[in-house]
This record gives sequence, structure tokens and C-alpha cells, in this order.
Amino acid sequence: MATMEKVPMLAEGYERLTADLKALREERPRIVDAIEEARAHGDLSENAEYHAAKERQGQVEAQIGDLEGKISRAQIIDPKTLSGDKIIFGATVTLLDEDDKPVKYQIVGETEADASKGRISYSSPLARAMIGKQVDDEIEVTVPSGDKFYLVEKIEFI
Repeated sequence: MATMEKVPMLAEGYERLTADLKALREERPRIVDAIEEARAHGDLSENAEYHAAKERQGQVEAQIGDLEGKISRAQIIDPKTLSGDKIIFGATVTLLDEDDKPVKYQIVGETEADASKGRISYSSPLARAMIGKQVDDEIEVTVPSGDKFYLVEKIEFI
């Protein structure tokens, strides 16, 4: 049986999931209409429109189930209400890389992660290495290109 552990996320991630769920639920009647229309064309064994509509229906239902599960287990965290001197979920962390170049990451939920925007999932190797660290702590992360070393410069809750 699947565990019912909480899924931590920021409020904006929760809002995006609920908006995606709403859009998928609104698509349901259109898919049913497409299936009915394709069914009216006769022989279902060679009816590409029918098979495409049924496949889309399966995809939408699977996505709806996935989103409903995440939403029902959501634990919304507001970084502005957090504080402390250790890196935790929601923290925005400035690290110095091996060349003393600053890099900034916010630790977010899996559905909100976007490395190009400096938002990394709490389950990523770098975030797992950062969690629990403090300013001036060193972090070592093993990535496909080898080991990387960082120094924690700043921890913010913004």
C-alpha cells in the first residue's frame, strides 16, 4: 500500500496544481463528446479518432488521479514564516562554488523545481546535501560530472 506522506510545497506550487487539476476536469466532457462522436462513425477496430480519444481519456484520468493525490497530501509551507540558522525546506541559500562564485538556490517541492530559476527539489542530491547545514559549512555533492564542493554563504527565508 502506498504511503500517505505529506508532499511539501510552496503556496504558488499548490495553486498551480489546483489550476492544472481544474483544467483537466474541464477537459473531461470534451473527451467524452469526442469518444461519442468517434463511436458514431461505426467500426471501432479501425477508428483512429476513437482510439486517440480513449487514449487521451486514459492520460487525463491518470493525471487527475496524480494531481488529486498530491493536492490531498499537500503541506503548504510559507518560507516567510520560517527562521533559523539551518538550511530547511523553503530556505533560499547562497553558496560559493569552488571558484568563489556565488550560486543561489531555493529548496522547493518536487512539482515546483526549476533549476534554471534557482529552484531545486528537496529530494535533489544538492538539496539533500544542504539540508541541516549552517553558514560557513562546507557541502560536498556527487554529481555525474564528479564531486562538487560548496561553502554556505547565506541562508534566507524569503
